[in-house]
Amino acid sequence: MPDLKICFSTLASPDWSWHDVVKSGPQFGYQGVEIRLLNRETNLLIDPHLAEHHWPRRQRELKDAGFQVAGLASSIRFDDPSSAVRQRQLEIGQRYLDLGVALGAEFIRVFGDLLPPVTEPDARQETMHRIADGLRSLGELAQPTGIQILLETHGDFSASPPSQEIMQLVNHPQVGLVWDTHHPWRFFNEPLTESWERLRPWVRHTHWKDSVLLPEGYKPPTTEQTTASQQATALMAGHRHADYVLFLGGEFPARECLKLLLDSGYNGWHSLEWEKMWHPELLGPEVALPLFPPKLRFLAETLA
Repeated sequence: MPDLKICFSTLASPDWSWHDVVKSGPQFGYQGVEIRLLNRETNLLIDPHLAEHHWPRRQRELKDAGFQVAGLASSIRFDDPSSAVRQRQLEIGQRYLDLGVALGAEFIRVFGDLLPPVTEPDARQETMHRIADGLRSLGELAQPTGIQILLETHGDFSASPPSQEIMQLVNHPQVGLVWDTHHPWRFFNEPLTESWERLRPWVRHTHWKDSVLLPEGYKPPTTEQTTASQQATALMAGHRHADYVLFLGGEFPARECLKLLLDSGYNGWHSLEWEKMWHPELLGPEVALPLFPPKLRFLAETLA
């Protein structure tokens, strides 16, 4: 059986602290974690447990637990027309790189987010070039560290053609993709083989989730759900809704996806992104997280 590297995003555990993550992650069968937030704070640069004077202690805790920080999932984006705003994003990126080096992270996740419509080709190309320039600049900063800068297939970049185009524009060895395996398939009806064929040269990390198109017993969103969705959209204008279910409980062709990856020699992380933070109706981490590692390993063991 392939030796899978399995981690989870802390979107699954919005109320957990650093210590909760390092304690529970290994107990639930994970080798690593993708830190998106801690104690509901998505700006990791202001989390007191990740302050610079704590870095040696955090390193010891990870070593003692036999646990890894796979990556840091930031909200960095370079689509803004203002050069001052983009410069500020680059400065934030440098601070994330410093934190990533201290924690042994392999990547920093960033967003492309939204693009002007295809009916506005000039504006669309201008935005693409702004994003590409920002990614390339951050890639240059990252190169001495060995940390990868990874754009997620999220928002308008959930579709594989713009993700492919932006990678070709960037053309930097330190810049690649997080393939959210669910998003192109669900939001743009892309066959997995089509997405993978376009994206595979740049895919260095994967997100996994499952959903249904027509959930049974549909109910209008509660106030709590609406508030969480608004919080997500404030951080990521390209946030899209899906009706998520426990892994292998929905319609996502996970076996096909894993086979594509493993047959192609992919040896990066498989990260469960259980979006409890943005979907408060979902089951808690104590239920959802322990299920993913054995299910994914079962798929790997039983691939045709």
